[in-house]
Amino acid sequence: MKSPRLIQIAHEDPQAVRNELLAGLLAPTATIAPKYLYDALGSRLFSAITELPEYYPTRTEAAIFSREMKGMANALGQVATLVDLGAGNCEKAARLFETFRVQRYVAVDISVNYLRDSLACLQREHPEMDMLGIGLDFSAALALPAEIGKGPRALFYPGSSIGNFTPAAALAFLRQAHAASLGGALLIGVDLVKPVSILEPAYDDPLGVTAAFNRNMLLHLNRLAGTDFAITDWRHVAFFNSVESRIEMHLEALRDVRVGWTGGERCFCAGERLHTENSYKWQIDDFAALLQQAGFGRLRHWTDENQWFAVFLGFAAP
Repeated sequence: MKSPRLIQIAHEDPQAVRNELLAGLLAPTATIAPKYLYDALGSRLFSAITELPEYYPTRTEAAIFSREMKGMANALGQVATLVDLGAGNCEKAARLFETFRVQRYVAVDISVNYLRDSLACLQREHPEMDMLGIGLDFSAALALPAEIGKGPRALFYPGSSIGNFTPAAALAFLRQAHAASLGGALLIGVDLVKPVSILEPAYDDPLGVTAAFNRNMLLHLNRLAGTDFAITDWRHVAFFNSVESRIEMHLEALRDVRVGWTGGERCFCAGERLHTENSYKWQIDDFAALLQQAGFGRLRHWTDENQWFAVFLGFAAP
């Protein structure tokens, strides 16, 4: 049986992370990147969110793949190398292996330590498949190492994470994906515009799981930046911004709050917000146009019956 290889491309500099977080806190509109929602507890809370009846994206995307996987495989053709961006526990990609006839699997996530156990389990199930885990924060730059090998690649980016990028940043990322595919293809999940009555409960559920997920970021910041946030001072706020076509998540101060750290502080007035996440929602034609701008052609897409979610396939033009 083969063994998965593991490569950590970039190691986080704790001081650089602290500087980034404090710069966000001191900005005129305080903002923290959504990747900091995902410490160990945050990742488990998000997994719980995907089980909530209000959170439609995970189950809707899964249903699309279940129904349309053979058609996707026929459209894509032989997949020599499948590059799974934001692989997590690798479960979504693993469901494609047989139908897509994957020969080499590359799992990309921010830390290979997170991937290690998942890849070891997958390797036992697929003993002859080449597997590689890459620790990379591709939200900064999608620069894949030469160890992946030559030849076209199919990049897999499910889960609508592209929605965390502004449209301009999404275009920049898709152009990097085009280059990284080496003439291959991109299979990507995209959340679509839908009624606010569906959108907002998905990000502000009655059980308060999403609120716990959002507020847990403050504890993560305390560890990373040495801040002294008290989660009882903050409430979760989520709403659909129709002008920007995005869900916004914020933490709102319940009272006047002073947040301190070694060498500085910021005072928040009651009602002032810390912006923690955007999740852009797309129209099908608009996202297809974005893919074309990034250099992808021969576009296909599949949706659920309500057109709440779409999976796009695009091929990299030479």
